[in-house]
Formats: sequence, structure tokens, C-alpha cells
Amino acid sequence: MVAPLYTTDSGLLFHAGKILIITIGLPARGKTHISRALERYLRWMGVKTQVVSLGDYRRKTLGGAQKLPPDYFTLGEKTPETMALRNGVSQGCEQTIWDYFETGGQVVIYDANNGTREARQTLAEKFDKAGIHVVMLESLCDNQEIIERNIRSVKISSPDYRGWDPDKAVEDYYGRIRDHEKYYEPVEETTWPFIRIINVGEKIMVNDIQGYLQSRIVFFLMNIHNRYRTIYFARSGQSLIEHSYKADSDLSPPGWDYAERLKEFVVERRAKQGLSDRRLVIWTSTRRRAHHTAWPFQAAAQASASPSVSTFGFQGSSEPLTPDATTAAAPRTSTPSLNVKVIEKPQMSEINPGIWDGLSPDQARKYYPADWERFSKDPYAFRAPRAESYHDLSVRLEPVLIELEREKEDLLIIGHASVIRCLLAYLIGLPASEIPAIEIARGDLLEVVPASYGVHSQRFTFGTAQADDESNFYENYAEDTKGKRKVALEVPEP
Repeated sequence: MVAPLYTTDSGLLFHAGKILIITIGLPARGKTHISRALERYLRWMGVKTQVVSLGDYRRKTLGGAQKLPPDYFTLGEKTPETMALRNGVSQGCEQTIWDYFETGGQVVIYDANNGTREARQTLAEKFDKAGIHVVMLESLCDNQEIIERNIRSVKISSPDYRGWDPDKAVEDYYGRIRDHEKYYEPVEETTWPFIRIINVGEKIMVNDIQGYLQSRIVFFLMNIHNRYRTIYFARSGQSLIEHSYKADSDLSPPGWDYAERLKEFVVERRAKQGLSDRRLVIWTSTRRRAHHTAWPFQAAAQASASPSVSTFGFQGSSEPLTPDATTAAAPRTSTPSLNVKVIEKPQMSEINPGIWDGLSPDQARKYYPADWERFSKDPYAFRAPRAESYHDLSVRLEPVLIELEREKEDLLIIGHASVIRCLLAYLIGLPASEIPAIEIARGDLLEVVPASYGVHSQRFTFGTAQADDESNFYENYAEDTKGKRKVALEVPEP
């Protein structure tokens, strides 16, 4: 369990100490992707973490590559002016690391090549003398497809190559790589704990890893990859009994219509993105309103594959479509062939509201004034009697987060508002305290694309969320989205 459990007033995992992770590897080996993903995970754990990137610091202080002397990126002999620039950048990054530790940070990930044994040994010794644990994180890659993808998707889109012809930028960056290869020294020393990742998750080797936090870091790194994929989020449709957690009711007629509109919108969106030929994996909870919202996808896929077949099953469920449900979920227009896989996950059930089940905010405030006051002060950690807190839900969702990182195919999560809040906060890096305040409106499709420097996210409206709000169509009070704030997602022009 890795939601913030063992914290002190300082916000640190008191038994883990401070950790400096030094990344090592040739350019375009996925170091930045690994660093940012690990930063996101540790922050979700509640660990104060920061990535210090040598490249970002250099661009911030010196500008893009166009402003640098020709010998800046070549190794070996350099002019005194170039050496002064490089030393200034290295010392500035080192000072940034010291500053973060001194202001209460616990983990720093130093994102740089660190390709020579002497340079990383000197850096490690400085921090080791100050009582900071040093871990070497080496990323090796001999898969040319991964290297090419890293260069084209990340490196040539950086400010260093703004305005360049893409092919010339790739050629120039390969030149940087060849120059670094002449001087690169793989990690062979066992002085420090080290983690070696091969082909961004294909294989991992570890040495002398100690303690809870270092072990969690290794566990996370065993499950990541950098394949391109798109993650979509949508709420489940309206159910017949909206305000009861205990009543596992089916979708209402408007709910079936919503499920069909969701399917049509997702199919249309993926066609525009050129993703129609790729399989779409759909995750739902085991609650009826969630996994029934996925039925139109399966109905369309089944119809395109074998129109005479009218029933099908789900992974994790032996329940077939009934004739009535098949009719309700049947596609209203011709749909391209779909390749979908639906998986039910019991961990993705909505938050349990306990004694607040079925109550409106006004009723909860009236009948349980003391509990309401505590909830208002800390909506993330507060747990109503016989209920779950958002903290409890975050702990429950840990296996889902790891599977989310491991999943290599495009993914649609049809879920409950509380679950989507936690997963979305993890992906876009929001602090735990903001999770309860995220608005997840029914009728919105959230699209998230993981990238090396974070995630790209957009919000699309395909339904009538406003009408739902006016009719008070909420799943239960704990799922209430009215009055919440929308997270800062890019909203495309209609």
C-alpha cells in the first residue's frame, strides 16, 4: 500500500531518509520518461519528490542549442569558454538539488547523461558525505525502434530544434549520440546501489537496494514502458436508482442512450486520430451501471464480427446480454469494425459513503453536523461512519495504478466519479488534497496521452451533463460533482 500512510509533520517517510537518484545513459534512452513517471508515482505516494533536469536547466539559463558554441555537445577537448558554460550548468543543477533537500524534499531524480564513471562518482560522494542515500539508475537500450521513437517524439520537439527540418534534426541528434558513445562507461561499479533498466522495461537488474521506499521505486520501474497509448475516462451512465450505493441497479433508459452516445463518440474520435485499427481495452467496475455502459462497444464489435450472434460474455463475468439489453444497446448507425476487450475490476467500485448513502449535501449537513464539519476541513482524509475516505480509495486503487502503467494498449476507463478523480489526479500530478474537488461531469470524455515530460490531456463534451446536474442525476452523495472545479485540461474548439 503506497498512498501516504507513514508521514510526519514534515511530510517525509521518516524511515526512508533522503535519496538522490542519478540517472545514467546515452541520449534518447528514455531517461526523462522514466524520471518523470517515477516523480509522478512518488508524489502520489506523498513523498516530496522533484526531477532536476540538466537539459531543462541549461535551456532555462543559456537558451536553446542555437545559442551555444559548436563544441558544447561534443565530448573531449573544448574551449575554455565552453568549459565555463558547462561547469556553470552542472554547478547550478547541483545547487538546485542541495536547495531542494534543505527545504524539506526527500527524493531528487537528477536527469542527465552522467556517462563517465569519474563524474558520477564525484557527485555521489558529495551527497553521500551529507547522509543522503545515492542510487544509480542506468537506462540501456539497444532497440533501434525505441531510440528512433524517442528522438522523433521527444528530442526533436524540444526548444533545441525549434524550426529545424525534422529529418535534419534527427540526423543532428544521432551525431550527439555517436559522440557520447565514444566516452560512455556503463555502470560496473558496485559502490552504490544501482538499478539497470534495459529497453525501457524489457528487463531490470538491481544491486544492493535497501528499505521500503527504494523497494517501492524498483517495483514501480518494473512495470513501466514508453509505448505510445491513449487513455480515455468517462463516467458510467445514469442508473435506475441513482442515490443508493447499496442498490446495484441497472442503467435507466437515459443511461442506455448515454452509453450508446459514448460508444459513438469514442469510435468517431479514434477514427479522427487514426486509431481505429488498434485494439481498445475497456476497464469497468463490477457494478451494473459501470460495466453495462460498456455493452454498446461489445454489441458493435460482436455485430461487425458475426451479425447473427446476439449474446456475449465479459472477462471476469459470465453474465450474457439479455435480449432486451441487446436491443437497448444495439448500434443506431453503422459502425466500423471494433476490436475491444472489456475487463471488470472489483477494485474500481465507487467510494463507499457509509451512513451518508443516499443523502444530499443539505441532509448530511443537517443530520450529521459534527461529521460534516470534519469533512469540510479535510475531505480527502475524512471517513464517515462505516464509509471509505478518499485516502482509503487511493490505497484500494494501487493495483489499478500499477496495471495502468503496465497497459500498452489504448485504454477506456468507464467508472465512477470518485475512482476517476483518483486515477486522473495520479496521471496529471495533482496533490492528494485536491482529489475530492475535481469535477467529473457525466457527458465528458477525458483524454490523456502519457508523454516524456508529463501528460497531454483534453476534455471533450459529448453528452448533456448540464441536464443531468439540473435533474440531480448523481450516483450518490460521495459521487456528487456539482460545485466541484474542473481540472486544467485543454478543451478543443467545437
